[in-house]
Amino acid sequence: MSQKTYKIAVIPGDGTGPEVINEGLKVLAAASKEYNFQYESKIFDFGGERYLKTGETLKDSDIEELKKYSAIYLGAIGHPQVKPGILETGILLKLRFSLDQYINLRPVKLYNANFCPLKDKSPSDVDFVVVRENSEGLYKGMGEFKDKETKNEVAIQISYNTRRGVERCIRYAFEYCRKRNKKKKLTLCGKTNVLTFAWNLWERTFNEVAKEYPDITTDYAHVDATTMWFLKNPEWFDVIVTDNMFGDIITDLGAMIQGGMGIAAGGNINPEGVSMFEPIGGSAPKYTGKNVINPLAAICALAMLLENLGEVKAGQAVEDAVIKVVTKKLKSLAAGKMGYSTQKVGDLVVDNL
Repeated sequence: MSQKTYKIAVIPGDGTGPEVINEGLKVLAAASKEYNFQYESKIFDFGGERYLKTGETLKDSDIEELKKYSAIYLGAIGHPQVKPGILETGILLKLRFSLDQYINLRPVKLYNANFCPLKDKSPSDVDFVVVRENSEGLYKGMGEFKDKETKNEVAIQISYNTRRGVERCIRYAFEYCRKRNKKKKLTLCGKTNVLTFAWNLWERTFNEVAKEYPDITTDYAHVDATTMWFLKNPEWFDVIVTDNMFGDIITDLGAMIQGGMGIAAGGNINPEGVSMFEPIGGSAPKYTGKNVINPLAAICALAMLLENLGEVKAGQAVEDAVIKVVTKKLKSLAAGKMGYSTQKVGDLVVDNL
């Protein structure tokens, strides 16, 4: 019998975040009874409303408190009354960087062929995982303006890549590919022909680490070709490893081919520390309070969170329940078109657990 008590920090966030997180917490409560594990959760109010009231995003003391938790469950960050960039940098990026969540893990899995925009593609064709480096690259925010607001202005944005940062991401991807044990193929997605400094480092590191994994087949694809093949031949892919910027772009395309943002979940992983799990669709303010947003991405994020804690059976059961709901009940994965309210979809997942 499992007697361990997990401490889960919950950040419902902005917009529809609280609505989808409520459904996730409902599923968590049911899963803990069914699979006999204990947890405590605490709600944190980080987000747009707090920022508008106090001018604060995330203090260093907040980060220190979050380090004491087993995992973080995040709804969404983004508020229409707050200038873009403030909450993203002050909360999301600060969390990822301060907690050294150096892997962004994005499973791209189609549950129901009816919801895939690609013709003649089945769930067996769309089933791959993107491992995105989550702490370096262009997202470090390094750069400068020269001669700002003159006709000769120059804006410089630096892609900062370290051997340590690149290698630990690539190593994680190889290990993940081995553990996933499907096609056992790892694709490096980059731009070696143009971004010759950063991608020379990535390619050299990838080839060196590959020698330690003779059981894994490796290949390389330019990022532009990768987007093309996501649409034409998604079945080619098993695990993909890439940098922060390209990972951000290709995972949104991945979300569309798996049925849309309503089902797309992700994890910000520190394998040695505190990881954070979230639906990737954002705060969707136009749907706030209408009880129409799809909570399944948040529930899939919960499944990832449980697996990360070591509650693998519970995590799998949550995903299996989502698959039943998506294949047997929903008319669509889009907000307002599911045929059920947000709360009812959460209930359906609990009923199928």
